[in-house]
Amino acid sequence: MNKSILIAVGLAAAGAVHAQAPVTAPVSTAAAATAPIVVAGTVADEASKAALLARLRTVYGLDRVVDQLSVGTVSTPANWNEYVGRLIGPNLKMISRGQLKVDGNNVSLRGDVSNEAQRQQIAGDIAASLNPTYTVNNGLRVAASEQSVLDAALANRIIEFESGKAALTQSGMTILDQMSEALKKLHGIRVEVIGHTDNAGSRAGNLSLSQARAEAVKTYVAARGIAADSIAVSGEGPDRPVADNRTPDGRARNRRIEFKVVQ
Repeated sequence: MNKSILIAVGLAAAGAVHAQAPVTAPVSTAAAATAPIVVAGTVADEASKAALLARLRTVYGLDRVVDQLSVGTVSTPANWNEYVGRLIGPNLKMISRGQLKVDGNNVSLRGDVSNEAQRQQIAGDIAASLNPTYTVNNGLRVAASEQSVLDAALANRIIEFESGKAALTQSGMTILDQMSEALKKLHGIRVEVIGHTDNAGSRAGNLSLSQARAEAVKTYVAARGIAADSIAVSGEGPDRPVADNRTPDGRARNRRIEFKVVQ
């Protein structure tokens, strides 16, 4: 009987396991650094089990590793336990929503990474840790960052309100319809909506207006299916200008709504 190990990144228990003697272990994501590392499947003996758990606990900490391993009859390539141990390293923490699977001499890797350099580094380091009898299938993909999803949707446009009020204009609603779709792609990631104003009028009045406008944005997107508890709001008033308040164009650019992913 063959033996497999599946390290699923950002998936709780990695779904169904079909290999004859699999080992499954979800690894942390950037968005959920405290996610459990669930290890399931069959290994040859207690020593192999202990070594695998020890390696995972060294990388991810004692409290995060959930042991669902069993001991049974399996056959493995020479030095298989050693090679599996080499694969469980800090580089895996750069992967989200994916998995590393080792099935005999076959290694497959999938999931999201932040950039192409990470994709190449992780796959290259894995290949370098194995002997030539192993085959590595690099299925990693470069995923857009959560903040870039919001930035691309807003596209430097200004969400407009009625003058001096927290009532959205029709054009502002149209932009927020598009922002709501972008927010849905983040699957509950916490986002802060920040209101800004120009410096016309009193600072206290502008702070109150910017807060009210941020609240209006939250109410609008919540009505379109965005969880209200995933949206924080704040009003910065005139304190963070991005343009010169001495010109009409500058003041218009400063009257804006900002969407920021909360780390």
